[in-house]
Amino acid sequence: MNKHEVYALLKERDFWFEVTEHEAVYDMDALTNIQMPYPDSQAKNLFIRDDKKRNFYLVSVQGDKRVDLKAFQEQHGTRHLSFASEKYLHNILNLTPGAVTPLGLLNDADCTVQFFLDEDLLAEPGVIGVHPNDNTATVWMKTADLIELIEDHGNAVTVFAA
Repeated sequence: MNKHEVYALLKERDFWFEVTEHEAVYDMDALTNIQMPYPDSQAKNLFIRDDKKRNFYLVSVQGDKRVDLKAFQEQHGTRHLSFASEKYLHNILNLTPGAVTPLGLLNDADCTVQFFLDEDLLAEPGVIGVHPNDNTATVWMKTADLIELIEDHGNAVTVFAA
């Protein structure tokens, strides 16, 4: 699903959203130079896997937070975790590095990736900013709508304290 298909789906579902077009960004540091309408709602997204390459996770936290993979592993009872390779990112979510987003879960045909969402992204105003499967834009939407979209697709969603 490309960004135009994402926008069409959000319109079809009658979800509120706004789009900020920008130059391609590959990490959170690059976003500091771009004017964002909801800077505290920007999500940092990590695609990780366990050491057996059997379980995959997409973790979204508020953009200024760091994710301690060892602490995450202990908190959620997973095997040893590390970042998934570009190959897995492409094969499972059909994404490229720099474009990791929960909306990529809509490309997870087997619904195998587990989604973990920072509970702070549900706090007022309840808006999240994520790439629309392309790192040249940020789509702002209600966090609750994102959860609904992913659960309706069939992926497991866990809200956690990051």
